[in-house]
Amino acid sequence: MRQGCRLKAVRRRALTGDSSREERMTHFAIVIPPVPGHLHPTGALGRELVARGHRVSCFHMADLGDAVCREGLEFVPIGAADHPAGALPASLARLARLDGTAALRFTIDAVAKTTSMFLRDLAPAIERAGIDALIVDQMEPAGGAVAEHLGLPFVTMCNALAINTDLAVPPPFTSWAYREGALPRLRNSVGYAASRWVLRSVARQVGAWRARHGLPPLASPDDSFSRRAQICQMPRSFDFPRRALPPNFHYVGPLRRPQPSAVDFPWHLLDGRPIVYASLGTLQNRRFDVFRCFAEACQGLEVQLVLSHGGGLSADEVARLPGNPLVVGYAPQWELLARARATITHAGLNTVLDSLAHGVPVVAIPITYEQPAIARRVVHAGCGEAIGFRALSAAGVRNALQRVLGDTGPRDAARRIADDIAQAGGVARAAVLVEQATARA
Repeated sequence: MRQGCRLKAVRRRALTGDSSREERMTHFAIVIPPVPGHLHPTGALGRELVARGHRVSCFHMADLGDAVCREGLEFVPIGAADHPAGALPASLARLARLDGTAALRFTIDAVAKTTSMFLRDLAPAIERAGIDALIVDQMEPAGGAVAEHLGLPFVTMCNALAINTDLAVPPPFTSWAYREGALPRLRNSVGYAASRWVLRSVARQVGAWRARHGLPPLASPDDSFSRRAQICQMPRSFDFPRRALPPNFHYVGPLRRPQPSAVDFPWHLLDGRPIVYASLGTLQNRRFDVFRCFAEACQGLEVQLVLSHGGGLSADEVARLPGNPLVVGYAPQWELLARARATITHAGLNTVLDSLAHGVPVVAIPITYEQPAIARRVVHAGCGEAIGFRALSAAGVRNALQRVLGDTGPRDAARRIADDIAQAGGVARAAVLVEQATARA
């Protein structure tokens, strides 16, 4: 399948017979963390660039190949020496059972290994492929280093919360609320220093590689970001008020480019009651107790719970869920949210943004990573409720759900953000920014 997606791309270009189109074509390399939450938005941008006449290849470990091809992009495998086939599913399965600091420590170790792979294998693979420019996820500093070494232009993608240092805003891996004043700024300063300390193993790898290749050292993580364009898939109205963003930073809203869904969803089982959509995404989805809590919370409410577990529950566990929720392994999230009245989520950014794009308020139950910070933004923007994971209970979820369903405030705030998203430009604007930032001189 991975070889097939490359051959189809070559065949499409051969059939166009348009030499002027070929002359304008740029071959982009995508460098991202190996998880769906980063692949899906970058994949949407890649498809948009392909539709505009470019070529887009993702360079990564073999396990990501089929997912990249499903996004409609070309795939170039690297990392066979330390990321053999089967390593990624095993790692993600273990991660799905972790939360809090344990999940964060595990992820940092995995990030360090992925960064090592990119530093070792990416540059020669890019040279062999004839790449013209790179699209680099903000969470992978190796991509920018390789681009600098090869003298290639690159843009930075913020597929998660932006990690740009701004003392007015809490670091993205904290659960701190936004506050103004000297003391919150001091707290934030300490938080950014702690974040750099936690990620020091990654920074050391990148710093040593840059030194070996004659590149200047990075004074801060922000120095690893593109000076041409930094593109964030949030609307400005959902972020905290930032004061230190560079002029090349652009809020464009969610990166989405619909393609035919391969998900078989039982639409005929929707019974006309208001839909509450519940999901824990793809990395934290093996949590029967949490899904059971959602089901208990919706019992007795005049709603239909549609629960998507992402393959994390067994058939026996599904049968043991209380009430009568409509349970599926996977759901066509975008289409379903167009009909929903509320979302219960782990505060994964893509699910939150998809909900807000449809004006759907959320009940956020953050588990790990930047999810607590996303939940704080939900509360700050007024578009939903947040419940601490350690305080999770069916009664708490039910009360929060009743508030977002019954009060006009969260719904109105979600609709205002939906209007902002509609005006932000999305994937089409992102593609134009990428083209402008990487245009040949």
